[in-house]
Parts: sequence; C-alpha cells; structure tokens
Amino acid sequence: MAHETERRKNLRRKVKWPVTVLTENGTIEGETRDFAVDGMSISCVEPLLMDKVLHMGVMPPDHQMIEFTGKVIWSDLYGIGDDDSAYGMGVCFVEISNEDLRVLQRLFR
Repeated sequence: MAHETERRKNLRRKVKWPVTVLTENGTIEGETRDFAVDGMSISCVEPLLMDKVLHMGVMPPDHQMIEFTGKVIWSDLYGIGDDDSAYGMGVCFVEISNEDLRVLQRLFR
C-alpha cells in the first residue's frame, strides 16, 4: 500500500481556516487541515457522506469567503469519545470559479 504522501498528486499546505458546509439538513461548521489546488482536508463534528457533492465555503485570513462545490472522496474518525469526536474528510473541488482558484493558488505559495 502506498504511503499517504505518495498517493497525492499535488503538494499540500497545512492551514486552519473556518469551513461551512451546506447540507439538506442545514449547515455544518468545520475547519480545514490542509489544502491543495485540487481540494482540501477538513474536520468537523458531523460526518459528511462519501461521494456526496456539497456546496461549501472556506474563509482564509484577510480574504472573502471562497465558495465552491466539493465532493467527499475519503473520510476518517479523528477524535475518540463523545465530547471530542471530529470527523476528517477529503474533499475534491468539483466546481470553483477561476477567480477563487487563483486566490487559492496565491495562498498556496
């Protein structure tokens, strides 16, 4: 089995930015763990369904919210216990504006 960093096509940058996910049942708040030009890892207290395409927004420091449509491509449980359970998910960008993609590319440098 390939090591996690070997499976990734793009380099990742560790960041902790607020994330909002819009679901059929309302919003879920979370935080990024890292991002790349093709997606990001997020954590939140509620799991997101695998292969589900959702509207999301991320708030980098000193920038307006970057909105995109993302697809959940992997999921893990990071925390243990009822009080500090947090789900980690990998999200790939399905649709993001060229302008927002350029902002992310600048922030990646």
